[in-house]
Amino acid sequence: MSKHYDVIIIGTGAGGGTLAYRLAPSGKSILLIERGDYVPREKENWSTRAINIEARYNTKEVWKDRDGKPLHPHTNYYVGGNTKFYGSALFRLREADFGELAHFDGISPAWPIAYDELESYYTEAERLYQVHGERGVDPTDPWASAGYPYPAISHEPRIQKLHNELEKLGHKPFHVPLGIMLNEQNRRESPCIRCSTCDGHPCLIYAKSDAQVICVDPALKYPNVELITNAQVMKLQTSASGRDVTHVNFTREGVPEEYSADLVVVSCGAINSAALLLRSANGRHPNGLANGSDVVGRHYMGHVNSVVMAISPERNDSVFQKTLALNDFYFANETWQYPMGHISFVGKLDADTLSAGGPPFVPGMTLDIMAKHSLDFWLTSEDLPDPNNRVALDREGNIVLSYVPNNLEGHKRLVAKLKSLIREIDGHDHVFALDKFIGQRIPLAGVAHQNGTVRFGNDPRSSALDRNCKAHELDNLYVVDASFFPSCGAVNPALTIMANALRVGDHLLERMAAKATAIPELGAVKEHA
Repeated sequence: MSKHYDVIIIGTGAGGGTLAYRLAPSGKSILLIERGDYVPREKENWSTRAINIEARYNTKEVWKDRDGKPLHPHTNYYVGGNTKFYGSALFRLREADFGELAHFDGISPAWPIAYDELESYYTEAERLYQVHGERGVDPTDPWASAGYPYPAISHEPRIQKLHNELEKLGHKPFHVPLGIMLNEQNRRESPCIRCSTCDGHPCLIYAKSDAQVICVDPALKYPNVELITNAQVMKLQTSASGRDVTHVNFTREGVPEEYSADLVVVSCGAINSAALLLRSANGRHPNGLANGSDVVGRHYMGHVNSVVMAISPERNDSVFQKTLALNDFYFANETWQYPMGHISFVGKLDADTLSAGGPPFVPGMTLDIMAKHSLDFWLTSEDLPDPNNRVALDREGNIVLSYVPNNLEGHKRLVAKLKSLIREIDGHDHVFALDKFIGQRIPLAGVAHQNGTVRFGNDPRSSALDRNCKAHELDNLYVVDASFFPSCGAVNPALTIMANALRVGDHLLERMAAKATAIPELGAVKEHA
């Protein structure tokens, strides 16, 4: 059986889910294909043991690293994609991130579009995903045409104290922009209860602004939108000329099927999107679809990330501590002529999570006591697009992820800077960079920030997609996950994916001569600044 649609979108995360929401009111027939199912709503959603030790929701798929060794990726396949498990920190890329930037290890290339072209879509995405934040405090914050739609999430006492101490040292800490449905003025009616299991966990009560809750489920209320789950797309077929994708081949519950569409949009995540294009090689596209430039799969980036745990003499009884960030060292500064990166928090670590990470012991402290005294930082630095950092396929079609971290000097300096700040504030040296976290090194198995494998650009010789994220070599193929990034900055990519999906959505509406319907005013969280 084969059906035809106006648009087929493969993947339901930050890119595909947001795009479906944008296109849904058009009346065009839209099919969403999702490899997984809905995340089951169960008490284990809120169990750190289930999430971090048992890896209950992780894919059981096994990839390979560049040496051919098994790699168990920390990713998942569900409706909503990785937004189901993200920490909902929704940052704009800095305005300078869109231009060419000099780093210690080389140049971060410019984008084919400027920040100005994405700004209105950032504003829409912040409203759609109900972002809470504050403008004008982060010294690197780009200009914005509107304030955040909701006020910043408050700091709990221990984090507020750290905020104050950083300010006394002359720094400019700020509130993390967060997509959670928290009404702090009326907690009784607030969907979000400000629990301790948000970052890395699916939200049991649907109060986190993930792509399933915010975009996919509302899109499915339109009769012209359909969703197929538990369906893995294996290959895209093209016309004899190679200029159009004619069929999408997938297996559902092990049974092969194929559908067709006027427009096909790939949004499987940077690793799987590249793999799908490579698997779809044919006589007209011998190196994979959209790959005449040989860039598909190349320039993989995932940020240089570290979890740094500071054991403070003072207890940290914070429940939701992921509210504070510091960008004073994001770009070149008085201490170094190159960018270092971004400092913020992860969700509060507990004894179960620490047992998986294996930190060194502080004398006289159990893991439980350490957790109750820890400040748990997440540090992000930009890695650079190296063509040898890539997604490839082995002879059996399995994913091979080759990655050698680069631009490490800036990250080392960022870790050292944080340690010196903590030492200056707390007067002690119990600060640990957890090189291993949940049993794997963060740079490779932790693929939450994956991007860059199907880059967009103006020159078909050095990019796979044009400025509208359409394949240069095909007339009806688009890619809207973070694959299109030519560089990655040093903040979470989610909001940029969402904003770009809205931008590409408007392009597709124009192409289909369909009416662009504005995002309606949101009523899920009634809150006043």
